Parts: sequence; C-alpha cells; structure tokens
Amino acid sequence: MLREPSVVAVEADGNRVLAIGEEARLMLGRTPGNIIARRPLRDGVIAEYTITREMLGILIRRICGRRARLFKPTVVVCIPSGATNVEKRAAKDAAKAAGARECFLIEEPMAAAIGAGLPIALPGGNMVVDVGGGTTDIAVISLGGVVVSDSLRLGGNRLDEAIARYIRRVHNLAIGERTAEEVKFRIGSAAPLDEERQSEVRGLDLVAGLPKTITISSAEVREAISEPVGQIVQRVKAVMEMTPPELAADIVERGVTLTGGGALLPGLDRVLEQNTGIPVHVAEDPMSSVAMGTGKVLDELDVLRKPRRSSLVVQ
Repeated sequence: MLREPSVVAVEADGNRVLAIGEEARLMLGRTPGNIIARRPLRDGVIAEYTITREMLGILIRRICGRRARLFKPTVVVCIPSGATNVEKRAAKDAAKAAGARECFLIEEPMAAAIGAGLPIALPGGNMVVDVGGGTTDIAVISLGGVVVSDSLRLGGNRLDEAIARYIRRVHNLAIGERTAEEVKFRIGSAAPLDEERQSEVRGLDLVAGLPKTITISSAEVREAISEPVGQIVQRVKAVMEMTPPELAADIVERGVTLTGGGALLPGLDRVLEQNTGIPVHVAEDPMSSVAMGTGKVLDELDVLRKPRRSSLVVQ
C-alpha cells in the first residue's frame, strides 16, 4: 500500500516535519539553512525518537485516513536481531505514541524468512541473510524459532559511505549521499561482471574548489565496497560455524536465502557462495521480503497476543 524511505525533512530551529519519505530523500544535501533532511533511523534502530514518532504518525494517517483516530491500528515493527532492550522499548513506545493501539516486535531475519516463503515451522534448518539499509541480519531458523543469529550494523548505507570515501580519496572529488547511492545502483557489484561498466559522477573538486565530472568504473566501485562486503562474508561464516551439525546439513541441501535491498547488489550471492561452498538463492522479491513477512505475521493476531504459543514475537 505504501513504500517510503525513512528520511524526514524538518525545520532547523525545531522538530516540525515538512516532508517524509521519497519527497524528503530528494532533499538530501540540497536543503537551505532553515531545513534539515535526516535519517531518524540508524543501524536499523531509532536514533531520533521524536522525529521517528512523527514520521510513523504521518505514515499511519496516510494509510488509515481519518479512521486512524477512532480505530487505532495494530502495528508490527521489525527490529535487528541484535537490538538491545532499550532499543526494543523505544520502537514500541514510538509506534504507540504515533497512534498504534498495540505494537508487536519481530526480528528482521524471521520476517524475511516468512516473506521469502521458507518452511520455517518445520524441523529443518533455514538460513537467511537479510542485507538491509542499516544492518545485515543473519539467522538459522527451525521449528518457528531462531537457533543461531548475528546482527552486523552494516548495510546499504555503509556501502554508499564507502563509495563516497573512495571517490574522495582517489579522485579528490566530494560527492553526496544520494550520488553515492546512484553510483552503487548503476554500476555497483560485489563480483566481477561479464561486461564491466562505467558511469559519470559529478561532484566538487577538492583541489580547485569547482564542480567537476569524472568517469568511474564498476571495478573501482567493487574495490570501494570490498571491505564491507568482506565483513558480511565473515559474519555469515561465523554463524555457520555456530550452527548445530544437523541443521548445517539441511542448509547445505537447501542453501542460503538472501533478502533485503543489498541482495540486489550484483554478484553478492556469488561471493557468498564462493566463500562458503553453499548454494545462495536470492529471494523472489528481496526488497519486500521483510515487509511481506511482517504482513503475514500481522494476520495471525491471536498468536501475536499469546506469544507463549509462538517464538515469532520478541518480548
């Protein structure tokens, strides 16, 4: 029904929200002094409570309309598997303050597994690697519960930062967050491509202090993001080492499921497969897996309200 990036534009001298979502994302790096465009969620959790609450309230009103005041909705919020109790409580409180009647939390890899259609309720190992914007969550799931999990506070945003740092260091060109993200989408890859690509990048020349255009190759972008991609690979291997042998045997047979926006990075599945020796499958709709899984969980309201009957819900 609605898909928006978690970006908010607010007044510089207060917290009055001027725009959210895609409208606010287009303002990143382009606002006058009296407007600030920011991301109130960092590393998958709430960094700015008040702005997050306002953003959620606007999203709820957009979906529910005038009914939101009379019939407050039930909300399920996804959190990283490594979130602390304080971060979990902040997520619940923000949702309720934004207009939710009830709020339940679910770990992102569990939601991703449900959204990807994995048979998590059966006795058998299912491994999910969810590469989101702020975090990478890795989990082995069996019988409706998480057996082993790990959360790495590194995702698509860190890849963008790595690209911007590389271009600044190698080409003496300063670029913004949006430009770095566009470079990643256009020519980014985790493994060598059959046909390497190039793209023009515009920014500020740090030597001359003037606008400048350079050409960057997909090989350079691959070099720029090699370190964060390597960290994801190492964490996946670490989770596999902690997995019980019987479940590890299931994973070798079934493979690893890759979800999240990061799964769209060309070659990431190949890099994981080469380093683990286990087949890696990209979910049918990796961008929507977590949201679709959360929606399916929301349909099971009786289970949500009685968490003892299910390990899906985080207390």
